[in-house]
Amino acid sequence: MRCYQCGCELSDKNFCTGCGADVGLYKKIMCVANLFYNDGLAKAEVRDLSGAIASLRQALKFNKNHVEARNLLGLVYFEMGETVAALSEWVISINIRPQKNVADDYINDMQSNLTQKETINQTIKKYNQALSYCYADSNDLAIIQLKKVVSLNPRFVKAHQLLALLYMNGEEWEKAQRILRKCLKVDVNNTTTLRYLKEVNFMLEGDETTAAKKKKAGGSEDVITYQSGNETIIQPVSPREPIVGTNTVLNVVIGMVIGLAVCFFLVVPARVQSAQAEMDEELRQISENSDKKTAVITDLEQRVDALTDENTKLQEQVASYTGEGGKLQTVDGLLETAKNYIKDPDDLETISDQLYQIDKTFVETEASEAYKALYDELLVQVGASIAKECFKEGSSLKNQGDYTDAIVALEKAWYFDNTDPEILYTLAETYQEAENMDKANELYNQLVTNFPDSEYADMAERNIADAATVNNGNPQDDEEGNQGEPEETE
Repeated sequence: MRCYQCGCELSDKNFCTGCGADVGLYKKIMCVANLFYNDGLAKAEVRDLSGAIASLRQALKFNKNHVEARNLLGLVYFEMGETVAALSEWVISINIRPQKNVADDYINDMQSNLTQKETINQTIKKYNQALSYCYADSNDLAIIQLKKVVSLNPRFVKAHQLLALLYMNGEEWEKAQRILRKCLKVDVNNTTTLRYLKEVNFMLEGDETTAAKKKKAGGSEDVITYQSGNETIIQPVSPREPIVGTNTVLNVVIGMVIGLAVCFFLVVPARVQSAQAEMDEELRQISENSDKKTAVITDLEQRVDALTDENTKLQEQVASYTGEGGKLQTVDGLLETAKNYIKDPDDLETISDQLYQIDKTFVETEASEAYKALYDELLVQVGASIAKECFKEGSSLKNQGDYTDAIVALEKAWYFDNTDPEILYTLAETYQEAENMDKANELYNQLVTNFPDSEYADMAERNIADAATVNNGNPQDDEEGNQGEPEETE
């Protein structure tokens, strides 16, 4: 034993030899604490767990730092199935003595065994659920939960006691007796268990005494018992033979007829009316359910139609991006053209075909700035050369009279170079020679509008005027020409 003030080892004197403090009362308190600890240890060895808990708590009241008492108290709690209380004591013990403390081994063993840990958690959850069922007067559900608890932890004394109490509440005395006897195997001197068991034994003995008295009396109800002085006289009752006559039979028949009439006129119509009301109610419910289902089906059909329309629009949008002539294809075409130009700048035929397939409207209205910049740069690099070659080819085909191919080549030349009025004039002239005056006049007017100062503008105006003269004719010249011609005679 060490001094509470300086920590020096105490001698048999009532004062500390190290600091001189008075330790007489301190020694008595420590001795009382050790006395209660020894008493609790002795009770735990004979499985008087509740008595051991009481003694160990007294020991801790006198010496809260008594590590051995706390460790033993935790073991007793653990043996009774109260794992949380056991862990609390062991944690406090470790905080008092962090080194060389067996409580550390107890906690590590519990935490390392995952199966035991899960079993303890399930036991606590089910026990708490059973308590909730008891508060809600759901005793049957509480009994089911407690059966699971005692099967998981057969040493959980409180669960056994609560289960026995529920059996007692349901007057199932024999079941309660079996449960309480199992409790006594864990804690032989538990006051609550003994009190419950006394009540159960009393009820069972009372039932046995009552049954024995009935058996001793003979169990016959056809006797008369009375007291005469000090003697009990039992006199059998003479049986009465029923007298059956005409009146009795007649009364029975009349009663049967009346019963049948009451059944036919009162009971049957009421039953029919009740059945009809039940059928009407069922039909009403079926009709309501049918209306609800119809409304749900209609709503779902509308949703399906809306989703179908949305899907169609999305497919159209996807097609506009990925389909023939879509935006993605247009972008891919420009990238492919740029790649071919980088690979072989002199392959003008391939580059011109690819550039010519790109939609200018898309470039001007929808394309990004980077796309437009790349497109314009390619036109600057190869546009003039391609336009020159196409114009040369188209002019040659025009002179040969192949106006269809000439128009194709000249359209291509104008696509790549729309600043040269000669290309536009030659294209319009080709349309005119191909007898497509509407397209030719359109291009002539475009030439006059866009290039008013060029020599081709004057030529275009003359061609427009000549075409109008040819189309409208000159009736005056026709009359003058016909005046000098002699009439034919037979």
